[in-house]
Amino acid sequence: MKKSVSEIAQMHQNKQTQLLAILHDIQEQERFISDEVLHILSDELDVPLVELEGVRSFYHFFSSQHRGRYTVYMNTSATSEMSGAFEVMQAFEKHSGIEFGQTTSDFKIGLYKTSCIGLCDQEPAAIINNLVFTQLTASRVKEIVEAMKAGKDLKVLLRQGEGQNKNPLIGAEIFNNIRQKGPLFFNEFEPGSALKKAMDLGSLDVIESIKKSNLRGRGGAGFPTGQKWGFCRAADANRRYVICNIDEGEPGTFKDRVLLTENPYLVFEGMVVAGYAIESKRGIVYLRGEYAYLKNYLEEVLNQMRQGHLLGKKILGTRFSFDIQIKLGAGAYICGEESALIESAEGKRGQPRNRPPFPVVSGYLNKPTVVNNPETFGCAAKIVLNGPEWFRKMGTAASSGVKLFSVAGDCDRPGIYELEWGMSVADLLKLCGAKDAYAVQVGGPSGVLISERQFARKLAYEDLGTGGAITIFNKTRDLLSILHNHMEFFNNETCGFCVPCRAGNAILLKKLEKIMIGNGTSNDLSEIKAWGQTVKLASRCGLGQTSPNPLLTALQNFSDEIASKVRHDIDYISQFNMDFAIEESVKVAGRSPNLRVEEVED
Repeated sequence: MKKSVSEIAQMHQNKQTQLLAILHDIQEQERFISDEVLHILSDELDVPLVELEGVRSFYHFFSSQHRGRYTVYMNTSATSEMSGAFEVMQAFEKHSGIEFGQTTSDFKIGLYKTSCIGLCDQEPAAIINNLVFTQLTASRVKEIVEAMKAGKDLKVLLRQGEGQNKNPLIGAEIFNNIRQKGPLFFNEFEPGSALKKAMDLGSLDVIESIKKSNLRGRGGAGFPTGQKWGFCRAADANRRYVICNIDEGEPGTFKDRVLLTENPYLVFEGMVVAGYAIESKRGIVYLRGEYAYLKNYLEEVLNQMRQGHLLGKKILGTRFSFDIQIKLGAGAYICGEESALIESAEGKRGQPRNRPPFPVVSGYLNKPTVVNNPETFGCAAKIVLNGPEWFRKMGTAASSGVKLFSVAGDCDRPGIYELEWGMSVADLLKLCGAKDAYAVQVGGPSGVLISERQFARKLAYEDLGTGGAITIFNKTRDLLSILHNHMEFFNNETCGFCVPCRAGNAILLKKLEKIMIGNGTSNDLSEIKAWGQTVKLASRCGLGQTSPNPLLTALQNFSDEIASKVRHDIDYISQFNMDFAIEESVKVAGRSPNLRVEEVED
């Protein structure tokens, strides 16, 4: 064991910044990461054992227990449940003889749940040893389990179909489902064209062009991209970094996956343009662990760019050098937050940092760092190529350009839509064939849940700003069940660092469950609002600051329906029990039970 672990560590230069890659290799080889392995790594990397234990326990895809030679990760998002996930999971349990969360006694098969895997338009879906299976049925599961029991290569079971991405380097039966193309992302792009234009302009003029375009980050927060690049360029440092955030873990979103498989050259060239603009020599692609099956394909694209002198030393024969490395996450929604992503890329637990300082001043390895998502880099490349005026002609005054929308749920044509900012929700529903929409989740669970009365609202930063996830629910859906799925997701994904998020989300979930079993009172609704605001105001990072949104926006926009689920008298015994649970959770956190909002800072 010591020899094997030492060889893996040496393959990654014994660097702590490569810790996730080392643990991935060990997990894949041994199917778990034992305490013995951590002791060996502690010596090899000169990293305290407690830090290694913390990293192993933090990420969903690392385990101290054997997860089977075939490890099934079944998606449990709301759209998966809507598409029949429960029946599929029952079939897995029936034919394997174990329940989810367990591994067979012969260590052959492990069944585990996981959150959204970026396939909401083709559910139910599962990842098995980095192979992706979509649109699963009970009969198909029987075939897959029989193959696992026989020790077969599951690649032979991958379906082939029209519209499927069939690149041999991608082990998946994924359909990109591009329903509407626009002028930017999915048309012809000549690799190198944007970079040549950038070098003709000069680095400072590239930043000025991005500023004039009014491009705002496409991850959801909408921070002006040109300003971010300018701040990073102005920071006094001998090194700067460019990071592409491909950790789209928000349930309901899958646009980055499609963009990367359809036009990775555009995304990577946008990173090189950013590197040229801020005078950086190194880029990092942080690829979410659920997209590990894309890594070999993306590595090949980077190699082709190096061969074409678009990456590496002396790009296009100039003095400019810039290269890109892929780092793989390991299953943690919080790593979509840029400072948590940076911590993870450094080989640590993906916990958000205190800000300031912001990443543009002190990011990766405490150096100035630009973090943008693939869509933003793709926009930047096309802006440099076509000019800021071309980009500003699309969209609205406050929301320039186009946006990729991941549309899923109750509609005839789920998939990817490239649209100009400013389209109404109602028009998008018509476009995707949502005939009986009752509720629409805009921006994923961390966004807002809107009702029919609000379908005239615009998809734009000045109204409904969004990272692009649009999930549609018709009138047959149980709203409380959907809310429960979303709140359970946040409760599972909190990093646990701060009390408001760690304890508050658990309390909100229990309050919702109390209503779902018929014991809720009108007082519970009032307390959900109060606790929700506490969590939003006092949480340390964006996860806790948005996690109550499913409940709070539902209470606001579906007040009559939710009010009909509760009793309008106060059950004092139930209330006493809930107050006692809240008091105990606060005591465990080491705080007074009589805390105020402003006291829940840390």
